[in-house]
Amino acid sequence: MKRIFLTISIISSALVITQSCDVLNSVAGDVLGGTASTTKPSLTNDEVISGLKEALILGIKNSVNISSVTDGFLKNDLIKLSFPEDAIKVRQKALDWGLNSQVEKFETTLNRAAEEASKEALPIFMDAIKGMSVSDGFAILKEGNGAATRYLKNGTTLQLTTAFSPIVKNAISKVKLTEYWTPIMNKYNGAMLITGGEKVNPDLDKYVTEKAISGLFKLVEIEEDKIRTNPIARVSDILVKVFGTVIN
Repeated sequence: MKRIFLTISIISSALVITQSCDVLNSVAGDVLGGTASTTKPSLTNDEVISGLKEALILGIKNSVNISSVTDGFLKNDLIKLSFPEDAIKVRQKALDWGLNSQVEKFETTLNRAAEEASKEALPIFMDAIKGMSVSDGFAILKEGNGAATRYLKNGTTLQLTTAFSPIVKNAISKVKLTEYWTPIMNKYNGAMLITGGEKVNPDLDKYVTEKAISGLFKLVEIEEDKIRTNPIARVSDILVKVFGTVIN
């Protein structure tokens, strides 16, 4: 009888201890994390859209800071402007004629024009981001790296080009890009008169505008991907809430 009573007592004590541990674990969870549950917070579509736009705004701010300084384009192989594709044969001819210095100066100044124009890019891109129409933020969020940037690029490039063009034109004038371009072109086109070849005269305003915008988008995409993959880059509550749900 004593043995039976002792066994019952041991079992009862074990149950009490187990229940006490459960209570302590629950309390600890509430103190340390608000809840012991690992369920991610629910999101509304409006919150997702706000998070995506904030990521893009942060991305363009960082991108302008990177690109608008001296050598921001020139020393960055991801966005560096090279000799215009339409005039690549001009470059080769110029090098054949020993115009290496003029070619180098032109390519350097080409990038200086993009760097100068980028100083004025922030408000234009900010307006485009804020005015971006998004119906399904979840689709962009789940699409993965660079999705928000691509969406912005597809929807605003024409608008950005129109707004950015006069700024580029002014930048080209400020850094005197055509002073390095004109001698190369004159020599090349003069030779074409003799050989009967086709003259070349690409639109530098258009070229720099397109390349500068493309370069900025490339940098914005890198910044977006940082936010998607690195929790440290999520510097606001909405970024934490929205991108914390992304499974990498």
